[in-house]
Amino acid sequence: MKICLVHDWLTSYGGSELVLKTMLEIWPDAPIYTLVYNAKGPCKEIIQSTQVHGSFINKFQRAKRNHRIFLPLMPLAIEQFDLSEYDVVISSSHAVAKGVITGPNQLHISYVHTPIRYAWDLQHQYLTDAGLTHGIKGFVTRSLLHYIRLWDIRTVPGVDFYLANSQFVAQRIWKYYKREATVIHPPVEIDRFKLKAEKEDFYLTVSRLVAYKKVDLIVDAFRQMPDKQLVVIGDGPEMKRLRKIATPNVKLMGFQDNETIANYMQNAKAFIFAAEEDFGIVPVEAQACGTPVIAFGKGGVLETVIEGETGFYFDEQTPQSLVAAIHQFEAAPPLNSKTIRQNAERFDKERFKTVLKTYVDSHYRDK
Repeated sequence: MKICLVHDWLTSYGGSELVLKTMLEIWPDAPIYTLVYNAKGPCKEIIQSTQVHGSFINKFQRAKRNHRIFLPLMPLAIEQFDLSEYDVVISSSHAVAKGVITGPNQLHISYVHTPIRYAWDLQHQYLTDAGLTHGIKGFVTRSLLHYIRLWDIRTVPGVDFYLANSQFVAQRIWKYYKREATVIHPPVEIDRFKLKAEKEDFYLTVSRLVAYKKVDLIVDAFRQMPDKQLVVIGDGPEMKRLRKIATPNVKLMGFQDNETIANYMQNAKAFIFAAEEDFGIVPVEAQACGTPVIAFGKGGVLETVIEGETGFYFDEQTPQSLVAAIHQFEAAPPLNSKTIRQNAERFDKERFKTVLKTYVDSHYRDK
């Protein structure tokens, strides 16, 4: 079985890159085809571990710094990869990777982290956050996203089998593509996090500081609770605005290494998560430390946090709703840290590797 992996781009390291890295542990000889990659960037460990093929977009130096400006060219670029020598193509897709062209004798399995969020149900939120709701730039952007949607639908039949990282994403795949998807939850490196029952008196959030992560909502909530401490780990374009609104009880730490993050997760009173995510690996990592999670009750987190046992939900993306959930958490009996850890173990990396390899092997034999 000759196999290759297709990934949207390798310019930053997040949940989808962890999935790709774990796929390489299953198939270490599989080359990667990707639109843009930066050999010296955050994904250098992945890039150095196998052969990586970039698209024509990768020849533009600016693409390594800001790949998003090349979105209009991405559908064309992904279709130019010649994958005809492979028996099996696995695309790891949150944008255009699923659009690679394969032949009738090839097996194409697409692990979908999400249908293109900014082209489908989150289009209006992205336009608002980017200030593109009006004017000529807004019109051009809306036209581009319309084209992306048409292309995205056109590529649906090219995938033989769809995998989703959560039931939430499987529902979105059915909504937009009208295709059934098998759910295989993404891998979490549980062993990297150690259980600690004794907690300190601070709350924690770890996130890229971008608008849809709603870290500003969390900071606003703690502005209303000056007696409670919040630690924010992460960096991004929202940092400047967060510095302006943060009060003395909010500590903005910026980017931190994995060891520091794990240490704060082990000691935090609870982990705060305010985004509507497709899955959300970080809340599972927090639970691996025995740390409860207080999360916005929509999206993939509904599959990873058990209310009243491993954490609590808040119903609206507002500071007031989060404040109420924190008060509920503090008034409730302490949650069992061992139970929280056991819940996280359901998403262990070795489970993912076993389930995915079995799935691919069985469908290849049936081809």
